Amino acid sequence: MSRILIAEDEERIASFVRKGLSANGFTTTTVADGDAAVDYALTGEFDLVLLDLGLPGKDGFAVLQTMRAARVTTPVIILTARDSVHDTVTGLEGGADDYMTKPFRFEELLARVRLRLRPVDQAAEVTVLRARGISLDLRTRRAQVGQTTVDLTAREFVLLDLFLRHPGQVLSREQILSHVWGYDFDPSSNIVDVYVRTLRRKLGAEHIATIRGMGYALGR
Repeated sequence: MSRILIAEDEERIASFVRKGLSANGFTTTTVADGDAAVDYALTGEFDLVLLDLGLPGKDGFAVLQTMRAARVTTPVIILTARDSVHDTVTGLEGGADDYMTKPFRFEELLARVRLRLRPVDQAAEVTVLRARGISLDLRTRRAQVGQTTVDLTAREFVLLDLFLRHPGQVLSREQILSHVWGYDFDPSSNIVDVYVRTLRRKLGAEHIATIRGMGYALGR
């Protein structure tokens, strides 16, 4: 199981990222300042670092510089509200492996995390997800149920991708909201229920179960 260090001082974002990564099988540790980030990163116990630039104490650039000067080669993905070309170039030239600006959607962050953690000699990337009689082609973004091909909107695709990666697992509305709509979601919104109903119409109502008081599950 991969271990990820999250260096982020905004608790709302740190919690959003931590919950999403934990739900996808990663072990996470969260720190809220640059000095703690350095202390943890230099242990060499982490497989990836998610690094905010605007940390108190040492900022993200200083953390990254300290890591690379100490020959710590752990992959680093910068997460920041700074979107200038200068900051992007400085981060990448300073040794970062990737750079994402806030706000971001969790599924994109997850894709980048998986990419950085993928072994060099890993076999060909999975391009089709299958579970409970449903398949989803990640290239064409089309689903198939039996012999029937189903076209999906962008949100429906992300939602079905989430269900297929966790077949049989009960996913709460909060988990679904944070994964599909990002950390700026409105927790009182009924948007999840609306999109689940739409998927049921396209895939068949029997494929997605409502678990009363808990959420939804694929094939339960």
